[in-house]
Amino acid sequence: MSKVLVIGAGGVGSVAVHKMAMNPDIFSHITLASRRIVSCEKVAESVKGRTGVTIDVAQVDADNVDETIALIERVQPKLVVNLALPYQDLAIMDACLATKTDYLDTANYEPRDTAKFEYSWQWAYQDRFREAGIMALLGSGFDPGVTSVFASYIRKHLLDRIDTLDILDCNGGDHGQHFATNFNPEINIREVTAPSRHWSNGEWIEGPALSHKQVFDFDQVGEKNMYLMYHEELESLATHYPEIKRIRFWMTFGDAYLKHLEVLQNVGMTRIDPVMYNGQEIIPLQFLKAVLPEPSSLGSTTKGKTNIGDIATGEKDGAQKTVYVYNVCDHEDAYAETGNQAVSYTTGVPAMIGAALMLTGAWKGEGVFNIEQFDPDPFMDMLNEHGLPWQVKELDAPLDF
Repeated sequence: MSKVLVIGAGGVGSVAVHKMAMNPDIFSHITLASRRIVSCEKVAESVKGRTGVTIDVAQVDADNVDETIALIERVQPKLVVNLALPYQDLAIMDACLATKTDYLDTANYEPRDTAKFEYSWQWAYQDRFREAGIMALLGSGFDPGVTSVFASYIRKHLLDRIDTLDILDCNGGDHGQHFATNFNPEINIREVTAPSRHWSNGEWIEGPALSHKQVFDFDQVGEKNMYLMYHEELESLATHYPEIKRIRFWMTFGDAYLKHLEVLQNVGMTRIDPVMYNGQEIIPLQFLKAVLPEPSSLGSTTKGKTNIGDIATGEKDGAQKTVYVYNVCDHEDAYAETGNQAVSYTTGVPAMIGAALMLTGAWKGEGVFNIEQFDPDPFMDMLNEHGLPWQVKELDAPLDF
């Protein structure tokens, strides 16, 4: 039984804390902190009503290292679970170093003023975390997270060698809004509008954003247009599985979403550089975030399912083989259990699982680790036990695109 401090009270934080409260044998005491304490109080009320568990709440500016250190020293957690914005990763890691506290997150650091996604900043903490005798687990969400664990599971059990790996992320849900994002709008739009990039034969191949489209028939969702994108797990998987010749990431988008996004880009609303307005500087994308629907408010109206998984081709017992490991999650089921839609659910549950494996010692180490560096089996077992069951299918042939 262990104390845990969760920073970030959005949809993902809400799901993670609900699921932690459902496992009191592992999470003996939960504190939820955010810049806006009212958000924490709302989650705490829901957790109490759904599980009967009382959690503590706190206010913290996670950009302020000293303030975060003071909170950690007051709470004395065994683990800090960072579910705040990716901009805040390094500040929270600094606070964990200062207090010698283990760390977990779901998304890699990115600077506020540049849409740049890479692990170099966090990997640079390796020696300091090891010398401090503490552990950092990076990317314990769904993608990155579960998709990387799927790859490890495939490599351990299904293929002797992986030659190609494709990660397919499909959200078949409908929230009824003209335009909205299913997680933080600022992060979502920065990610979608960045150039595409994939790993091929030892180098990165880059292209324009959303320029490469394929159609795929997703189980329980149907045919959807999916687009080649860059996602951070490509970098860590290429590092830890250098045998893989090609790694790609695909995400589905509806035509209406893309049309709205195109217009917003054309008029400058997705810019992340400051502009002057009424005598003060504003960031257009941050203003856009303020007027778009709050993702955590979409749970009650979202219908449909997500389907996210890995398709890997390689060799097994001397023969070529293609396998597909994936999860299907229902938005309405996720909302009924935690009050949040499936996009938050599919990230919050793996955050809880990664935290549980660290707290119980099933996963342990000193230094900075990506999730695919650990034994996938206990994580895969917990996915089945805690709301994200997975399936394995053998495909007749490799992908033809």
